[in-house]
Formats: sequence, C-alpha cells, structure tokens
Amino acid sequence: MTTADWNPEAYQRFRGLRLRPALELLAQVRDLPDGPVVDMGCGAGAVAEALSTRYPNRDLYGIDSSATMLAEAEAMGLYARLTRDDANDWTPGYTPALIFSNALANWLPDHATLFARWASVLPDRGALAVQMPRQYDEPSHRLLRDLAEDMFPDRFDFAEWTPPVAPPQVYADMLAPLGDIRAWETTYVQDLAPVAEGHPVRHFTQSTVMRPFVAELSEEEAARYVAAYETLLAKHYPARADGHVHFPFRRVFFVLTRGT
Repeated sequence: MTTADWNPEAYQRFRGLRLRPALELLAQVRDLPDGPVVDMGCGAGAVAEALSTRYPNRDLYGIDSSATMLAEAEAMGLYARLTRDDANDWTPGYTPALIFSNALANWLPDHATLFARWASVLPDRGALAVQMPRQYDEPSHRLLRDLAEDMFPDRFDFAEWTPPVAPPQVYADMLAPLGDIRAWETTYVQDLAPVAEGHPVRHFTQSTVMRPFVAELSEEEAARYVAAYETLLAKHYPARADGHVHFPFRRVFFVLTRGT
C-alpha cells in the first residue's frame, strides 16, 4: 500500500497520549557515553523537548523521511541537525550515544536486521531505545484489515499477513547477544474525549494506521469505508454517558545497552 505524507496537525492532536510511552521509555535509559542523541523518526518533534531536557548538554539529531514533519520539527529550534533519510538505509557519519525510536519501527520490516544495524553504530554503553504499538489484533486495527479485504478484495489481501511487531520476549531473545536487553509490554487504557463528528477511536487511528488503507481508495470509497468502520467501532468501544470512550492500547518497549 502506498502512503501519503504525514499530517503533523492530525498527529499532534493526540500528542499527550502518544508522549507518555516515550517518557516511560526514556526513563529506562541508563547513563550514556559521550555522543549525540538521535531521535529516529522524529516526526514533528514530539519527543524533542523531553530528550533535550534529559540530555541538555548533548546535540540532538532528528531523522525522518517526511519533509512536512521535518519542517515542523525545525520550527521547534531544539535540534542541532535534521536529516531527511530513510531509517532502513540510515548510516551516520558520527557515533551516537543513544538512538531513540518512538513509534517508528512498527512501520519498518525485518526487525532482526534493522535493530542489529542500528545497534552496530553504537559505542560501548551506547543505547538503543525503542517503543512500538502492538495493537494489531485489537478491534481498532483488525477492523481496518477485515473491512478493507471484504469491501475491496481487488486491492487488499491479508491471507499471508503477519503483525509487524512481535511480543517483547521475541526482542529480548533477538537482541540478547548484542548487550544488556530489557523488554516489556504495557497496555494503556486511554480516555478519548468526544469529537465533533464520528467516533473518538477513528479520530485516533486516522492519522496513523488508517492512512495506508485510505490512500488506496477514491474519495467515495473512503467515505463508505470510514462509515463502516465507525459503525463497528461503536460496538467494540461504546461511549460512556459523558461521551468519552475507554480505548485500551498495547505497546512494546525495549532498551538495549551495548557491551554490558
């Protein structure tokens, strides 16, 4: 599936909900050797302030493939360097002390190769800290696949599909030969407020996981698809009396410290 460029305004609407996992990941990073901090998949700079506050005397470098997002990040004035690059092909001309990746690697293939390559550029005691959603079997994500396959079988086929993010123990086993690895999983029960139009969960997913599906559809097809999705979301995530919705959301974390 093709994807359009990211929409910073839509993504930032849920900045608080998406920032909490990043802060909890950052809290588990130990003391680092000398070197810059890399915000891998920095987007519009959602975690720039947190990284700058934690490491005020280090250069902060942002890497992202979206020119739109990088323009937003540059406006913050917190990055010493911003580079438009594909995280799959990224090769630094420097030695980072920390590669911090918040909700990016779930979009990337072949995690065994990817994480080993990122880790290979770290010095002794350097760290790779990663957070990824693992929501794929939950209704918010599963319904998108099921509906797309049912409504548009000429464009969507998930018969051979496998979730892009594994359970935390898989990453613990995968990365144990590279250093000290701590991996865990947390389910956040998020409280989503009512929105002016549609279901709150749809407003949460439309700027991320829904995007590749809608990108394959015409405007009329997308309207039908979203309407069907909204109907099913209301059954799986019913609104409370105040219009708010409880939305459980699962995320996987790990921190790899090299050479320990």
